[in-house]
Amino acid sequence: MKIILTHEVPNLGSAGDVVEVKPGYGRNYLLPQGLAIAWTKGGQKQVDSIQRARAARQIHDLDQARALSEQLKKTDAHIVARVGDAGRLFGSITAADVAAALTESGGPKIDRRRVELPGTIKSIGTYDIKVKLHPDVTAKFKLQVTPAKRRTAKK
Repeated sequence: MKIILTHEVPNLGSAGDVVEVKPGYGRNYLLPQGLAIAWTKGGQKQVDSIQRARAARQIHDLDQARALSEQLKKTDAHIVARVGDAGRLFGSITAADVAAALTESGGPKIDRRRVELPGTIKSIGTYDIKVKLHPDVTAKFKLQVTPAKRRTAKK
């Protein structure tokens, strides 16, 4: 089955790529999730518009990626989250939360899909976060997750 990817899919391709997949994978997962559209003869126009949009937001060259990597090494992000009695978070920290915290701490604006978490972040502490800036450049920075101040009930 020939499809056009509308989003980046790990181990398959990026938005705008035309790929061949097994019919069940395309029909049952990629198409319903909105990650791809079926290939048609008129689909080339959609491919062109997706690739233009990707080129506009893509990190253009290796030098720019290396400069961003150096900037990220100097940046530490900080997230304040609600925790329970045992120090576990209510919910978990997502890649979107990490990208927002990085921007708030003065770092560059990074797409959440480029953030690679070291598993599920469900407790307070310090974590090493990887960001894939370019196929050849991966940057690391520290993420500090701290508990929010608790409000005490008035009696």
